[in-house]
Amino acid sequence: MYLNTIQSAYGSRKVRKRVGRGIGSTLGKTCGRGHKGQKSRSGGMPKVGFEGGQMPLQRRLPKVGFSSRVKKYSAQVTLFELGSLDVDVVDIQALVAADLVPVFSKTVKVIQSGEITKSVTVKGLKVTAGAKVSIEAAGGKVEV
Repeated sequence: MYLNTIQSAYGSRKVRKRVGRGIGSTLGKTCGRGHKGQKSRSGGMPKVGFEGGQMPLQRRLPKVGFSSRVKKYSAQVTLFELGSLDVDVVDIQALVAADLVPVFSKTVKVIQSGEITKSVTVKGLKVTAGAKVSIEAAGGKVEV
């Protein structure tokens, strides 16, 4: 094999159309565009998605996506953060005072992330099953 014998694979390089080369070439005069009309003219194609004035598909379909309204008013707290508090009874007010959750939080969930060593009483908060076991193992209790 020599460098001067290397060729690209058949079909990988398409031969370009040579238009406007006389009537015998089948692409002469109108260059394969036919006569008159929007498509025969230069720059004569509408923008992508244009459907001739009809409401285009991308505007007919409903918007996609979801923004939860509940998410704004709910927050999460880890076991590690509960252990770092200097209070015995943990409720939403204590968490807001400690700046662990936003002021407008209505529901707070305690999740099992990290460990808790001191005993605390959790009041009025949602607690995952694993977090509940860890709080009770540390000598604390969960009140719903």
